[in-house]
Amino acid sequence: MNGSVRLGRIAGVPLRMHWSAPLLIVFVSVALGGGVLSAWAPGHSAAAYRTGALIGALALAVSLVAHEAAHALAARRAKIEVKDVTVFALGGVTRMGSATTPRDEGWVAAIGPLTNLVLGGLFLAAAVAVDDTLHWAVAAAVLAWVAWANGLLGVFNLLPAAPLDGGRVLQAVIWRIRGDRERAARISGRCGQVFGVALLAGGWLEVLMGQAAGLWLVLLGAFISFTAYAEVRRSVLYETLRGVRVTQAMHPAVAGQDWHTVDEFLATSASGVGVRTVIPLTDLDGRPSGVVTASALLSVPAVRRRDTRVRDVALPLDRCLLVDPDDRVTDVFDRLATTSGSPVLVLHDNRVVGVVTAEDITGLTRRHPHPPARPPAAHGAGHTT
Repeated sequence: MNGSVRLGRIAGVPLRMHWSAPLLIVFVSVALGGGVLSAWAPGHSAAAYRTGALIGALALAVSLVAHEAAHALAARRAKIEVKDVTVFALGGVTRMGSATTPRDEGWVAAIGPLTNLVLGGLFLAAAVAVDDTLHWAVAAAVLAWVAWANGLLGVFNLLPAAPLDGGRVLQAVIWRIRGDRERAARISGRCGQVFGVALLAGGWLEVLMGQAAGLWLVLLGAFISFTAYAEVRRSVLYETLRGVRVTQAMHPAVAGQDWHTVDEFLATSASGVGVRTVIPLTDLDGRPSGVVTASALLSVPAVRRRDTRVRDVALPLDRCLLVDPDDRVTDVFDRLATTSGSPVLVLHDNRVVGVVTAEDITGLTRRHPHPPARPPAAHGAGHTT
């Protein structure tokens, strides 16, 4: 997610924080300290409420991280590649590849809200213990609120609407029954669109009635609607390109030599190409070494182009997605989900034979405007696309 910074790792998975995440802590702190704690534990100082509110907000943030960490760990156990975990103002997101079975899809989705429900029970037990043994009313109120918040997160995320975890569970169930992952994703996405619009409308109604918290529902509803719409579009694209191979999508590309200077390269290999064109590179031994664009070459100051090698401004091979001509385009999409939009190089016998760009995919969908015919799937059997 753009605008995020890396904080560390959770069980080997990078943890990132979006710039909007502190807004969640501020919002929760103000809400807790401004009235919730004083209502749940009256008769204490403003400093006690402010301290308790900050601790409660931080505990909620930790609960969100635990939710996403549970997704990541379950995905890794299911042999699904996990890119990173990001916490932002509306919750969290775990970037990962696609599950290959309905069972994995459902379990990876369900484990997040289940974690919140378990945490809710633990915080509630702690609240009762603190209140009964230590008689710390504010601390008990904070723990009780965190328990309530975790319970709400767990139940809310289990609602059957993508991109909520319940929508993923619904998708897994339909996939299991109908044997068609993309149809299942489309149904789940439609449910998400309806739920998101309803949430957005309810939020606006609260705003019109003078409830500031309604603005949060508006933002959440808009986010769910937009993401669900993207899910539907993705499922349609996947179904359209079902069975299509990379060799049908790529365009042939002539590799340039990475030891050339920028001046030489612009005059030869990059001559006449668009500024956004991806040009594959090879090293002195003829092995693929990376890619470069004309815009990257042109960004080198003119006075330095005679002394700068192309490899110094190129994207190295380990940051490219390497595929085979016989790979399925939809499998490439799944891999791109965890590679941050890396350039796609098509290799055969360790030679660059082509490149796949967004324009290539657009052209491919125009040539395949309708999903290809397919035999009916066996009852209860899921399959990958």
